[in-house]
Amino acid sequence: GFRFDLAELIGVDVLREIEVAVKRVKPDVILIDTDSPSRDTLEHLAAMNKDMPRPVVIFTQEDGQETIRDAVKAGVSAYIVDGLDPKRIKPIVEVARARFEDTQALRRELDEISQKLSDRKLVDKAKGVLMKARGLDEDAAYHAMRKLAMERGQSMAKVARDVIDMARVLL
Repeated sequence: GFRFDLAELIGVDVLREIEVAVKRVKPDVILIDTDSPSRDTLEHLAAMNKDMPRPVVIFTQEDGQETIRDAVKAGVSAYIVDGLDPKRIKPIVEVARARFEDTQALRRELDEISQKLSDRKLVDKAKGVLMKARGLDEDAAYHAMRKLAMERGQSMAKVARDVIDMARVLL
């Protein structure tokens, strides 16, 4: 593992340093010990959380509600006030990991649901194109797309995109 002291990075591109360290070490958990997490640090953690999500535990003296909210929004899994006590680290890290895993599962589920909704909108739009262009009712348009998807071995969303793209060219 490694210890990452933010105090050593004043005046240095914190995001780049953290990113390089995380890519190199691939830690299971990131522990940050700081008097007070700066807005820049939290913004960098939020950016890193999008590309390389990891459970993050911050040990700090700062107990302001706004800072805590900002930390949680940045993807911090545990925010511990009153510093780092070696006896408490293991359970804190385990809680942070569990919370991180739950959050990641919810994000995956949300992404899946969002994708299904997006696909559904595409299929509905493509059905509308077929209904207008070929004079089909909704059921016939759906079955025509379904048949094409099966013949091509493609998803309904892919066929819907193709129908919409062709309509742009032809209509």
